[in-house]
Amino acid sequence: MIQAKELREVLHFVFSLQFLRMALFWTLSLIISYLHLFIQRFPFSRKSNSYPRCPPANTATFRPLCIITGATSGLGKAAAYALSKEGFYVVLVGRSSHLLSKTMVEIKEKNKNAHLKGFQVDLSSFHSILKFKGSLEQWLADSNMHSSIQLLINNAGILATSCRLTTEGCDQMMATNYMGAFSLTKLLLPLLRSSPVPSRIVNVSSFTHLNVFDMQVDEGTITGKCFSRPKQYPCAHIYEYSKLCLLLFAYELHRQLGCMHNSRHVSVIAVDPGAVETNIMREVPSCISHMAFMVLKLLFLLQSPENGVSSILDAALAPPEISGLYFFGGKGRTVKSSALSYNTKLAEKLWTTSCDLFLKLCLASEQATSLLSNCVS
Repeated sequence: MIQAKELREVLHFVFSLQFLRMALFWTLSLIISYLHLFIQRFPFSRKSNSYPRCPPANTATFRPLCIITGATSGLGKAAAYALSKEGFYVVLVGRSSHLLSKTMVEIKEKNKNAHLKGFQVDLSSFHSILKFKGSLEQWLADSNMHSSIQLLINNAGILATSCRLTTEGCDQMMATNYMGAFSLTKLLLPLLRSSPVPSRIVNVSSFTHLNVFDMQVDEGTITGKCFSRPKQYPCAHIYEYSKLCLLLFAYELHRQLGCMHNSRHVSVIAVDPGAVETNIMREVPSCISHMAFMVLKLLFLLQSPENGVSSILDAALAPPEISGLYFFGGKGRTVKSSALSYNTKLAEKLWTTSCDLFLKLCLASEQATSLLSNCVS
């Protein structure tokens, strides 16, 4: 009976438009991304830029602080270990306290000199993000550390196959993949600006953004509410939208910070790690995800987290003056993202709409806190 139910679920997913989009369009987008790298090697093409990694500012009295979201598995976990080896004090952000503890133990086993701190945060919940900001500031004060951040890596992301709404009424995938990263960055930007050395924001995007050719920017899109209407949940479309939003956000923040004299030392970089064997497809029927990974391996397109993290490390450790670029393919290489991702009008509209929603969430959180205080008193 259970097997028959599982078979129906597999068949339902296989014969859906979302599966077709993921199987064909996503694979094609990944191949096109690598073709761009290959073409750039020829003399007639516009040469791609490759940037060396620079060691972080690390002295006897100052240890740079790095925050990584989605740090309990896959790329986030690999980045946490690698950056702890670079001398960062790594703050791991994850949804599970158990996995946070387990991850920190595993990193310590491989790097006994690692400086780690874990915070349980749900990136799909604005209240949880706001609580994290307060806890982080309190921890910095109690630890006698400099009240600043040197590196923020917005890595957390999910691929949901069914519609789930957050407590704030947003689609969970859009909230986790985009609005959570936007809100966290907005809240932590003062700490990034107060850094005594150049600081950086890294947004982990995806080659899947290449499949978005048109985008309507409004609150319904950002919250994902407009996607809850169709009979079939458009999981592939939403994932692509969320990754394009991360890119537009990165480029717009880069432009805005570049215009502010006191923020020139805060750089913003986007990165695409490519196809990596993580648990991102855990909601997809297991037989399909295994088949997908097998095909990607046969095409030599699938990487382990330890190899896939290379592009993220390239972006994190690129020279401090580097900003507004899109890293892909490892070896410090950059490529151009989609034409739509460089649409400044679209980016400005996304920024304005996201800021308006951010303010609404702030006001709603303040009202909820005030109401709770009144009830307690």
